[in-house]
Amino acid sequence: MRFGVFVLASTVLVLSGCGGGKSTYTIGGKITGLTGSGLVLQNNGGNNLTVSANASSFTFSTPVASGAAYLVTVLTQPAGESCAVTGGHGTATANVTNVSIACQKAYTIGGQILGLTGSGLVLQDNGGNNLTVSSGATSYAFTFDGDIPSGGAAYSITVLTVPSGQACTVSNSMGTATADVSNANVTCTNLAGAAYTIGGTIAGLTGAGPVLQDTLGINNADLLQIAGNGNFTFADPVVSGGGYDVSVLTQPSTRDCIVNNGMGTASANVTSVGVICVSDFTWMGGGNVTANFGSGAAGIYGTLGTASPTNIPGGRQQAVTWTDASGALWLFGGYGMDSTGSGFGGQLNDLWKFEPGQGTAGEWTWMGGSNLTPASTTFGAAGEPGTYGTLGTASPTNIPGGREQVASWVDASGVVWIFGGEGIDVNGVTGELNDLWKFDPKQGTNGEWTWMGGSESVGAPFGGPAGIYGVLGTAAAANVPGGRYGAISWVDASGNFWLYGGNGIDSTGPPNPGYLNDLWKYTPGPNETPGEWTWMGGSDVSANGGNGVAGVYGSVGVPGTSSWPGARDAGIRWVDSSGDVWLFGGFGADSTGTDGYLNDLWKYTPGTNGAAGEWTWMAGSDSVGNGYGSGQPGVYGTLGSASTSNTPGGRFSGVSWVDKSGKLWLFGGDGEDSSGINGYLNDMWMFDPSLGSSGEWTWMGGSEMVGRSGGQSGIYGTLGMPGANNIPGGRFGSAGWADGSGNLWLFGGEGYDSKDNQGNLNDLWQYQP
Repeated sequence: MRFGVFVLASTVLVLSGCGGGKSTYTIGGKITGLTGSGLVLQNNGGNNLTVSANASSFTFSTPVASGAAYLVTVLTQPAGESCAVTGGHGTATANVTNVSIACQKAYTIGGQILGLTGSGLVLQDNGGNNLTVSSGATSYAFTFDGDIPSGGAAYSITVLTVPSGQACTVSNSMGTATADVSNANVTCTNLAGAAYTIGGTIAGLTGAGPVLQDTLGINNADLLQIAGNGNFTFADPVVSGGGYDVSVLTQPSTRDCIVNNGMGTASANVTSVGVICVSDFTWMGGGNVTANFGSGAAGIYGTLGTASPTNIPGGRQQAVTWTDASGALWLFGGYGMDSTGSGFGGQLNDLWKFEPGQGTAGEWTWMGGSNLTPASTTFGAAGEPGTYGTLGTASPTNIPGGREQVASWVDASGVVWIFGGEGIDVNGVTGELNDLWKFDPKQGTNGEWTWMGGSESVGAPFGGPAGIYGVLGTAAAANVPGGRYGAISWVDASGNFWLYGGNGIDSTGPPNPGYLNDLWKYTPGPNETPGEWTWMGGSDVSANGGNGVAGVYGSVGVPGTSSWPGARDAGIRWVDSSGDVWLFGGFGADSTGTDGYLNDLWKYTPGTNGAAGEWTWMAGSDSVGNGYGSGQPGVYGTLGSASTSNTPGGRFSGVSWVDKSGKLWLFGGDGEDSSGINGYLNDMWMFDPSLGSSGEWTWMGGSEMVGRSGGQSGIYGTLGMPGANNIPGGRFGSAGWADGSGNLWLFGGEGYDSKDNQGNLNDLWQYQP
């Protein structure tokens, strides 16, 4: 009896030890249609399994642990067939036997070859998969490798290299194969006398390129699949004196390619055909109609600090924007509609964040400020007064008053600084502000504002504090620019903030504002404490009865200590990779002191260590043309083609950004079209500083005319889908951002919707250069 108990106990111990391991399961399934050899399957990127011809089932030799994932794929297709996997992934909780491998005969793409006598013919399928054809061959065939989609596989047969002394073209060269294709015939003919190649350059591609066609080439069917940016040459030459006509047969996805210099007669090798490929606009959110009889759609604020796909700022113009280090897009204030959508709008002080990667199309979050614009008690604009708190002290209750056309900077630590604008002071009075604020998004729950300098009061309605200029070039604690709106601003390499011009109050003070051309530098104190302003150049008085100081232009392309742009409001600025600042247009004084829509382009090269630099007049006119309020018309040239004679018309309040290659981009504004007619523009321009001696402009899209209503209507297409015809309507005062990929995001502005109605817009667009 004792012996029996001992044996039983031992048995229990042994079983207990074996039962501690984890179960494993085999992975396999059925195969249909396999006739050839060479099929190799994989599980989880390894454990290769070679399958014999005519096999009807399979099982991998290595099992997987219970609860582990499996993923069955085809590593190598069998000869002459294409096999696809169904039900190939999951989690193993038992032996898997339901993976299905379906094999079918692989399609061949080919046809006859007529007239081939020379050697060297190389054909391509879909821009690759080269096939060298022997001299005298009468047929050819490509075989598809890989899975064939249920709807068939696309093919595009082109001639990569022509045989010696011959030209060859392909008929029926493109299509979708749902069975073997045998009619993509190649015809070769002997060349008589001299012959010349046709080619050029293509630029602007971000992926696979278009299919080009020379419709006057041999047999009217010379096709060329473009793989990427750079030089291209058609395979078939053209006989001396023969014509060529290059066009785009098939556009690439999300790009539109335009051919320049595509037609002519060949008297030498042609290398001057130019193809430029540009992006499509995508309508990403907001309304395509203005609502409220043009006042604009009301904002949908949701819950403070909480993102939602239904949130959207109200229609507005002249907001301030910035992009943070995480790629989020921020928007503050502007003139437009609050959450009620009532009245004609007001000065807003709401703060918003847009995260492009959140949700399906990005989401807005209301981060601070008021969702209401209370009526003015002093016959000014509606808007929330500022809550200033204590100078230099952050507080969750601090908030700048509602305002528009604000100057802004972002420092090295991601803190945002804003200055002035036209808006509401601490007393609810509308005027030209000169208060300086900083916003730290990392402080508190949703970030906190700090009043850093300037006055909290504008005095009388539509007044503003006078500028205190001090001594030119000398910083002082008492110095401060006068109240203003529409100034341009930037940050230099040393972390100083710079401010130029605008419309506001000079050193003589109110009551009369005017156009300014003064240049200021602000150096923050240690750890973002209050710093000091320095008057760096320009005049401390507006002059000319408020029309502003005239510009001193000098010679185009020649910097000079005496060169200086005229006073102006709402100019358009860029900062390039070298730290040079570019200024285009605005409304202000030309070389004679006449105010109008400017189209002059200037470059400011900073001095070393924060010293004053030099201005250079780079392009455009030094005159607005025909008296006060006029402007030079745009010279558009050929769409997509740069030229020294191209220039945008005079304008103010356009949107600007710099792409990843350092080119400067401009969209819209209020100004002059190609006929000198004033209105809301929707033209897109690119300026390349590296072209020519002073850079060159290229018209990249939109209309060269404002149209009969004073602005082109928007073409919105389908929400979230790029389209070749999509284009925002004519507008000015839009909010704009450049994201980390160099794409433009455009929001709202005063302009035209899809129904030709004018008003404050709240549509959101994306454009990929």
